[in-house]
Amino acid sequence: MTTVQDIVRFLDSVAPFDTQEAWDNSGFLIGCAAQEVTAAALALDVTNETVRQAKAAGAQLLISHHPVIFRPLKAVKANDPVYELIAAGLSAVCAHTNLDAAQGGVNDCLAQLLGLTEVEPLPVPSSESLLRRGKLPKEMTARDFGALVGKALGSPAAVADGGKPICTVAVCGGAGGDFIGEVAGLADAFVTGEAKHHELLLARQLGLTVAAAGHFETENPVIAPLAQRLSEQFPNVVFQVLDQPNPVFYCR
Repeated sequence: MTTVQDIVRFLDSVAPFDTQEAWDNSGFLIGCAAQEVTAAALALDVTNETVRQAKAAGAQLLISHHPVIFRPLKAVKANDPVYELIAAGLSAVCAHTNLDAAQGGVNDCLAQLLGLTEVEPLPVPSSESLLRRGKLPKEMTARDFGALVGKALGSPAAVADGGKPICTVAVCGGAGGDFIGEVAGLADAFVTGEAKHHELLLARQLGLTVAAAGHFETENPVIAPLAQRLSEQFPNVVFQVLDQPNPVFYCR
């Protein structure tokens, strides 16, 4: 028999929860550790729709990247994902920044999708293990690199041109704009999910090309590989990747 606690322990072994950023809330957040699990569902986000899908699939556990409880709750009411999880009898475990930093986690998956080679952790003062850096197969311009990112992730990327040829690329899935000042000088380009306007201006000033390719697009690629790893570890449990479309669409 596999329990929620068994799966939590395995997740902790591949993406230790104690490596999460200080502001994060990864871990076992809702449910009963002793609950038997015969089916589990995975999604980037816990929403009412993913809770409904998980329940319909007969799952006892929902595994997500983004924490369903991020800040202290003042109330839990119907139509809130926390309430809906409890009402459905579903446990929830979330692996957020610990999975970003883990070997084979978000940023390794992102680097692989971009075709980077010689991928290694890129320590910066504010994070020793979160970012990755790798090399492109060939030197590229910022425009060609932006096209490569958009094709690899299936969506347009907003690109700030650092004005230099690109050979080395740093990556940070999600909201990595805060790292721009630290990445400059350590890579020719930086791929992240989102960056603010003033951060993109700073990147141009520092000679760093930045491709902001979407929060969902840069993080969701980890979900299927994580489900595969879990399936190999727990062959008696059915792990299903839920159909969660990007909540953002792009217009021109």
